[in-house]
Amino acid sequence: MTDQMKLNSAQTEAVTHDRGPLLIIAGAGTGKTTVITERISYLIQNQYCQPNEILALTFTDKAAEEMEERVDMSLPYGYVDLWISTFHSFGEKILKAHGIEIGLPNDFKLLNETGQWLLMRQNLAKFELDYYKPAGNPTKFIHALIKHFSRAKDENITPLEYQKFVDNLKAEPKKTINTLIDEKAQKQLSKSELDEVIELEIKKYQEIATAYKVYQQLLLDSEAMDFGDLINYCLKLFKERKNILAKYREQFKYVLVDEFQDTNYAQFELIKLLSEPKRNITVVGDDDQSIYKFRGASVSNIMQFKDEFPNTKEVFLNQNYRSKQNILDLSYKFIQQNNPNRLEIKLAKDGMTKKLISPQKGQAEIKHLHGEDINQEVANTINKIIEIKNNNPELGWSDFAILSRSNSAVKDFTYELEHREIPHTFLASRGLYGKAIVLDIIAYLKLLDNYHESSATYRVLSMPTWNINIEDLINLNYWSRRKSLSLYEVINRCDDWSNISNSAKEQIAVILKMIETHSQLVKEKKNITEIIQVFLEDSGYLKYLTSNETIKKREELNYLNQFYKKIQDLERDSNSPTASEILNLLELEIEAGDEGSLSVNMEETGPDTVKVMTIHTSKGLEFKYVFVVNMVAQRFPTNNRRDPIELPEPLIKEIIPEGDIHIQEERRLFYVAMTRAKEGLYLTSADNYGGTRKKKLSQFLIELDDKLFEIQQSEKIEKAESKNKVVKEEDIDESYQPPKKFSFTQLQDYNDCPYKYRFKYVLKVPTKGSKNFSYGNTIHNTLQKFFQLTTESGKPTLDDLLGIYQDSFIDDWYPDKETKSTYYQKGLESLETFYKLYKEKPPEVKFIEYPFTLKIKDGKDIISISGKIDRVDQTGKSVRIVDYKTGKAKDQLQAEDKEQLLIYQMATEDILKEVVGELIFYYLDNNQKISFLGTEKDTSKVREKIINSVRQIKSRSFSAKPKMGARSCQWCDFNSICDFREY
Repeated sequence: MTDQMKLNSAQTEAVTHDRGPLLIIAGAGTGKTTVITERISYLIQNQYCQPNEILALTFTDKAAEEMEERVDMSLPYGYVDLWISTFHSFGEKILKAHGIEIGLPNDFKLLNETGQWLLMRQNLAKFELDYYKPAGNPTKFIHALIKHFSRAKDENITPLEYQKFVDNLKAEPKKTINTLIDEKAQKQLSKSELDEVIELEIKKYQEIATAYKVYQQLLLDSEAMDFGDLINYCLKLFKERKNILAKYREQFKYVLVDEFQDTNYAQFELIKLLSEPKRNITVVGDDDQSIYKFRGASVSNIMQFKDEFPNTKEVFLNQNYRSKQNILDLSYKFIQQNNPNRLEIKLAKDGMTKKLISPQKGQAEIKHLHGEDINQEVANTINKIIEIKNNNPELGWSDFAILSRSNSAVKDFTYELEHREIPHTFLASRGLYGKAIVLDIIAYLKLLDNYHESSATYRVLSMPTWNINIEDLINLNYWSRRKSLSLYEVINRCDDWSNISNSAKEQIAVILKMIETHSQLVKEKKNITEIIQVFLEDSGYLKYLTSNETIKKREELNYLNQFYKKIQDLERDSNSPTASEILNLLELEIEAGDEGSLSVNMEETGPDTVKVMTIHTSKGLEFKYVFVVNMVAQRFPTNNRRDPIELPEPLIKEIIPEGDIHIQEERRLFYVAMTRAKEGLYLTSADNYGGTRKKKLSQFLIELDDKLFEIQQSEKIEKAESKNKVVKEEDIDESYQPPKKFSFTQLQDYNDCPYKYRFKYVLKVPTKGSKNFSYGNTIHNTLQKFFQLTTESGKPTLDDLLGIYQDSFIDDWYPDKETKSTYYQKGLESLETFYKLYKEKPPEVKFIEYPFTLKIKDGKDIISISGKIDRVDQTGKSVRIVDYKTGKAKDQLQAEDKEQLLIYQMATEDILKEVVGELIFYYLDNNQKISFLGTEKDTSKVREKIINSVRQIKSRSFSAKPKMGARSCQWCDFNSICDFREY
């Protein structure tokens, strides 16, 4: 039973709701995540359903991870197959399993916006564009078209529906007048002019409809999908294959949706379909925090929920645990400007209200700080932060946040924070390609591609690992200009220049040798990720980033990881391109307006820094003191920027709210900003932002309280310096937080060498792949799909098995074609023998790739171990656990070799309550089995070892354990940057 002592009465009412639809209206800071996770726990612990019979959906991977972690902590025992995910991950999982039923490949690629742009850019001629292909810039409207298609998919509009709309326009052109042309505009045109406009409009929409159809066919031809497809094809699957819909309706006894105000029309259709006929659907949201219209979110979903589910129970959560009351009162007064288009008005009854109540005593400071220009506004803000911090020594820099309407608005603030040496983190969602480490890597790749790229050469020479002084760099550039040589040619003739220091010449010799070596790798067409890895090691860059750990270096490592993953994605999507092709793809992305997406992770932003971010990024976060900047007209609220290509109104299926929907959304965004603050809310503005006209104050300041926010002119600006310690470059970042769950691989890596764990999981240093990794994954994927086929169609043939192998073969990281061919042939031979043995005695397979979370008690703490079991067979009254290994069977297993299967045995017995009769390592190379069974003594030892390892990880004990032998430093991914390695 959930411990309801932790919950208030409204939360308890929501958590313990029995059956039927439930709408939880959760105001800011009212503990909505707690409620939804406690409800999941309540349903499981009170045996309303099993863990895998709940479907919980949210919008970000981070939110899904947090929800799963909280559920994990609240359940006293282990569990299997918990369906907590984003909408898109859910759709992907369903389509990977059943997409073949509607003609879709089950190994499709998922394209992000850049992938979509590249697909259209590379096939532009197929779209037959005219209206949307200006001669001077043929790619100008690609982004606009992609956004338009995405918007259509939000409304579950297929290309066929779009074409029918155009056909109707052609059939009844008079209707086109009122559908597409403003009534006032019609009066300004003659009949002939109006006929011309109608003809052009029909032509335009026919072009869009055709382009939409071509785009969708290109995706299918490329065996790819975009994010909208994941939802829409799921809907198509469930509507056309009723047996599959029935399977999931039967499985999911309860459906829960977090952040329901962020759903779009298609997502709501999906959850309505799945929740029938039981209608045990719980949605949690707040219409006043619906701020993602630009991503397709439909606030009408939460507004109309009770119309779709008339017997809905409503619970209002209005106990705020975050802010002082005067912040809440001001925020509530402000958001009422959106009446009557608010849920509170629609559902008003029995005195229920969305007015938030805080148990905290005292008043927050709420002020408007105004300056003559942007410089004074920035100074006002930073001075106030320093003043508050100096007056409250217990505060950290992380108690402060600067929020803006856009990324571009905060540059002046970050410059000033940098100047004053105040530690800060700019949590931007874009800008990866502008980070120093990324620019360095791109410059080096350009240099390998073209030695005469002088700007790239200069960037490489300026890298922090070489310590070439600025005077030498200036002199090298001088000779380049004077002799009309490329900078690369100049450094190749270093001895010719008398004013270059000997230390610089020594470093340049090392650089030239490195370039020569790596150029050979390019000629051999090695993977770009492999070349990047070798460059980082040979240049000393990785060692530089991983030694003397600082906040700045931690950030650079984070950017490096994100860029490395980006290149991996480009390699995968482009089938092992050359360095030149990778650079071309990156340049195309930048041409497309892509600055490089950045993932925002608050846990990796340093231990104590002022957070600078957009209001959208701040959603779900809270800070003691919040500064909302640039509160002037046209900056906040912004002018309404309509979609470049708007979706025709007759095609829109959602219910559009009345009134000015743009200003209503901007108000909700400001409401979100205000309700991030706990103890202080500061709204800043200025008269001058560089233009010729004086800026007007934001209308939102007047709507708040025109007397409260009278302009407070600033005193003479003095650059007050902080009396508190400012983080310097040499300070160590100790912000690492151990994971909530551990895998066997993580624990094995830690036991191998804690310093290796530090590189891999704390610093997250990217590693090269290996042929063994690619081959092992190929075999595992092949057998998983093979046994999945046995459960679906009975008796697959050898041809089926080998066909799956061919489709599943991963050809990355093989040093040459011969090695790849050798491994491919080895796999064929192994699987042929495997099939022969399988056919003689087919196992009774019960589970394939079965996920689990095992709970181990450590005093009052609970340790969660997650994993997947390759195969579980039924053998009479007991089960057999099988784990596949590539390679040949060992003569004898050591104790540590058995640990993985012993954990699987513990999970199967503790969670599935099955009797385990046998544990098998199945070695594919020679098709041999090693069988054993763990005793109680064996499993007790494993439990104790896990507890000890996790305790050490939580204590941040990462000392090196160099060693010889089978798992020696020689085979470690990090030996090139480790000071403690032994061979």
